[in-house]
Amino acid sequence: MPQGTVPVGGAGALIASLLPLILLVVVFYFMLIRPQQKRDKETRQMLEALKVGDNITTIGGIYGKIVSIKDEVLTIETGADKTKLVIARWAVKEVEKLETAD
Repeated sequence: MPQGTVPVGGAGALIASLLPLILLVVVFYFMLIRPQQKRDKETRQMLEALKVGDNITTIGGIYGKIVSIKDEVLTIETGADKTKLVIARWAVKEVEKLETAD
């Protein structure tokens, strides 16, 4: 074989060897990355939509009602004696949904 020539099937062999890697990247995107981006977007929307009067749960497991919001700081009331706690907005895990009777 003369020097400088490419063996026949070299490009095809390269594509065939890269195909499993490409498929793996596609599977990881649809199984891991895309769902995580969707959850992050939902969380970001939930945190932006917080308003006074919402009943929330913090990531630490504290239940309370929002009494004031100032930028990234929330003040919540907890318990029967309405103890006030100051928390960061990012510490909100979820907003309690109102249940409707069917």
